Amino acid sequence: MPPDPDEPVPPATRPAQATVPVSDPRATPLADRLVDDAADAELGVERMPRWVWRAVAVFWIGFLVALAAQRVFSDLANLLVILLVSLFLSLAVEPGVNRLSQRGWRRGSATGLILVGVVTILLVFVVAIGTLVAGQIADLLRNSETYVTDTVDWLNDTFDTNIDPADVIAEIQDEDGRIQQFIADQGDEAVRVSLSALGVLFQALTVMLFTFYLVADGPRLRRVICSRLRPSRQRRVLEAWDLAIDKTGGYLYSRALLAGLSAVFHWIVFQAVGTQAPLALAVWVGLISQFLPVVGTYLAGVLPVLVTLLDSPVKALIIAIAIVLYQQVENYVFAPRITARTMELHPALAFGSAIAGAAVLGAVGAILALPAVAMFQALMSNMGPRFEVVDDRLTQLPARRLDRRAVSAHPDGRAGALGDDDR
Repeated sequence: MPPDPDEPVPPATRPAQATVPVSDPRATPLADRLVDDAADAELGVERMPRWVWRAVAVFWIGFLVALAAQRVFSDLANLLVILLVSLFLSLAVEPGVNRLSQRGWRRGSATGLILVGVVTILLVFVVAIGTLVAGQIADLLRNSETYVTDTVDWLNDTFDTNIDPADVIAEIQDEDGRIQQFIADQGDEAVRVSLSALGVLFQALTVMLFTFYLVADGPRLRRVICSRLRPSRQRRVLEAWDLAIDKTGGYLYSRALLAGLSAVFHWIVFQAVGTQAPLALAVWVGLISQFLPVVGTYLAGVLPVLVTLLDSPVKALIIAIAIVLYQQVENYVFAPRITARTMELHPALAFGSAIAGAAVLGAVGAILALPAVAMFQALMSNMGPRFEVVDDRLTQLPARRLDRRAVSAHPDGRAGALGDDDR
């Protein structure tokens, strides 16, 4: 009689479930490790944790990657500086290109015209200064005895010395003397300077090329970037881009205005003293002093002092004193007001950023530091909520200063965010 399928099977007749031995290959890796650890513990054997080897491998791989990245960055540092300067120039040139483009110009033609104008002005300036320096050197070599005699006579009369001009001239003209030996040793240095000048010329052409493409294809570049972002992010990117253009233009405006004031003042001084080529030297001092912050004035003042020294040490001293005095007036009167209005950047912050930029990238960093800090400050001021400042004696400002800042923030006379926060 066959068994009833609905009848329950007795426990004794149920098939026993097969157990998997530990040594079975179907055992999990965790079980194997537990068994191995238990066996090692019974035998008294200590094993290094397995994660230590992975940590060591990760550390050395990370070290090699960091070393390779540092090497690549060091090799590409020059290119990165060129790209940074090109970006700065593109932001400075784009407002003019946009105006020409609105009048029907093609962006490529407008960009080329502005860049050619900038290069032409720089070349004319360099050629004028180079011609002046070369003429002064030729005049110094041609009339060296006269200049030496006049200088020695002035020293004897002023400091009551007894220097013989003939001995000084003989020392200068001695072929085995220190002066002639120094001049002969400068031959290799002249070759090195010439090669460096060629390298600077190539870098300048590279900067102009990158600047041309950044400006001429600016709308297309911005469309490519915005196509990868949501509409809300696109607005933020475009606002930041427009802010960068505005701050860079403000920087150039402030520098150009300060350079003009400096050139006018020094031209008057050079003309009154009787320095040779007063206009060229005044433009030299104005441009170099403003586009090389902090030490630019003193570096620019070396050339007019040397040129005037060949004519009269007294005149050279007068020019040196005038340059130093004007630098103090500019630092405390002109620069704080012009920089604060055009860039809305605190003078102390501008001074510190110029020093930091010069420490990082030299003269290029000093030039680019001011617009970079101004853009960063403007971006940070637009982030986060703004609250009304509590009334306290530590936050009170003079009424006239408050009204001027509020009006300058909004041309229509309304009190803006800055005026609201200062109340």
